[in-house]
Amino acid sequence: MFQLPFPLRDANAAGGATPFGDLPEWNLDDLYTGEDAPELKRDLDWLEQACSSFAADYEGKLDTLEAEAFLDCVLRQEKINQVAGRLMSYAGLRYYQLTTDAGRAKFMSDLQEKITNFTTPLVFFTLEINRLEDGHLDTLYARNADLARYKPVFDRIRAMKPYQLSDEMEKFLHDLGVVGDAWERLFDETIAGLEFEVDGDALNIEGTLNLLTDTDRSKREAAARELADVFSDNIKTFARVHNTQAKEKEILDRWRGMETAQTGRHLSNQVEPEVVEALRNAVVNAYPKLSHRYYELKRKWLGLDTMQVWDRNAPLPMEDNRTVDWAQAEKTVMDAYNAFDPRMGELAEPFFRKGWIDAAVKPGKAPGAFAHPTVTNVHPYVMLNYLGKPRDVMTLAHELGHGVHQVLAAGQGEMLSSTPLTLAETASVFGEMLTFRKMLDGAKDDAQRKVMLAGKVEDMINTVVRQIAFYDFECKLHEARRGGELTPDDINALWMSVQAESLGPAFEFMDGYETFWAYIPHFVHSPFYVYAYAFGDGLVNALYAVYAEGDEGFEDKYFEMLKAGGSKHHKELLAPFGLDASDPAFWDKGLSMISGFIDELEAMEG
Repeated sequence: MFQLPFPLRDANAAGGATPFGDLPEWNLDDLYTGEDAPELKRDLDWLEQACSSFAADYEGKLDTLEAEAFLDCVLRQEKINQVAGRLMSYAGLRYYQLTTDAGRAKFMSDLQEKITNFTTPLVFFTLEINRLEDGHLDTLYARNADLARYKPVFDRIRAMKPYQLSDEMEKFLHDLGVVGDAWERLFDETIAGLEFEVDGDALNIEGTLNLLTDTDRSKREAAARELADVFSDNIKTFARVHNTQAKEKEILDRWRGMETAQTGRHLSNQVEPEVVEALRNAVVNAYPKLSHRYYELKRKWLGLDTMQVWDRNAPLPMEDNRTVDWAQAEKTVMDAYNAFDPRMGELAEPFFRKGWIDAAVKPGKAPGAFAHPTVTNVHPYVMLNYLGKPRDVMTLAHELGHGVHQVLAAGQGEMLSSTPLTLAETASVFGEMLTFRKMLDGAKDDAQRKVMLAGKVEDMINTVVRQIAFYDFECKLHEARRGGELTPDDINALWMSVQAESLGPAFEFMDGYETFWAYIPHFVHSPFYVYAYAFGDGLVNALYAVYAEGDEGFEDKYFEMLKAGGSKHHKELLAPFGLDASDPAFWDKGLSMISGFIDELEAMEG
């Protein structure tokens, strides 16, 4: 079933002039000019016919094809993926621009159903590939180098071989997928439709979460309590979504014979369970020297006996609360990208000029930020909710890194361009690090350097510590759901069991904070997605250390790594840099960078 890859959210209303300057907004015409565009109908009609003829030509015959005919089959499948992906990208991006619009929701849902129906006859493709003998495929690769290029695709498909069901059952599950999507849409529409009132102002969730970084502690507290109240009012809906999604996953995993709830994610990420476990253990063991130590520093800076949850992302007392206008944000990121390598700047520049970024906060627009690659013969689109905070500049650097990666990987074609989640964060986190280092080098004095270091540490803790705590919460949630329906109180308790451990003794937790699991979209859209953030941050910290040491030809090797897309395993990609993620010491290398920043902050305290 063709779906938009998560993370996804988006916007398309007024945009334009804001307190931060003229913010760019999307132009989706490079996909289609409208719901009724003749090109859209043409592609939909083509897709229906192409799927039907593909099944007629190849079903039951894959084992009879010679190498050249097999390559033709793969190229036809790739073209189908591309056209279906283009259609769903357009429908999805428009929907996320205004999730409260019933017409957009209906258009996306109807299109998803049509494409699911068209592509159901193609389910045989992966099933028959998994029935071929290894030797048969090896012979075909040896006879045709162009076909051999797709070996990583077949390796990924064949990794699912032990978990494959009957042809009839796989087709049934393919068709049923649109029903599961309805729970994701319910979640998205509920979140986008939530209304909050803080000090007389009516806000959406993005605006309310933003207040948790306000300089005024009473405003942060008011926002946190309002979030808790609104989440609590809707907690039964969120619990129903999580119970249903987790149960559906448990049923599918049981039928497929998957060893754990995490197995499917590890397979799709092309990462070994023991590597993820090594990452998780390294981070959890490092909580005391990372988050616990940093938040104790922050507690002293804020002059508090105990921190509350609304102080976690509070600005520091020595921090100025200036906002950064869009022009300055663009210049900051582009200067950092160009300083690393002018080629990186050239790849990033069109995003600002051609309607590839939608930056403004708008009613009905989904929260968060993302870069969606669309398809390899178009270009990515970046979404932000830009509110002029220095962290928003880092978010721009992050999402633009994704965009650059996606542009470079597009040369691999539709089947090989997409990277597993564990590697998808590489360019984004590296882009953030380049921007941070550039800003740090320009610090006017120790006070500004301290603020910047502290901000970076907080971001890294949010990316590594917080996401591993999220991962532990999900592991507990899915395990507990196997024992029966979970009440909201059950889920709340699981959430709190990981929060104190990860944040440390500097914190107290207000009544109501136990519901804050409710708004995290990754739990619903992509179970166990979250460890990829920690994986990416640790990987990039190790990678940046190699760059900082002056590794010869680093830039060229870096671009080659991004161009590889999903055509290589993480071992192959990291080998040119002398790195290996399967080495337990690898994660300590990445975490030591965060610890080193905290050392510097402690030294500044004198």
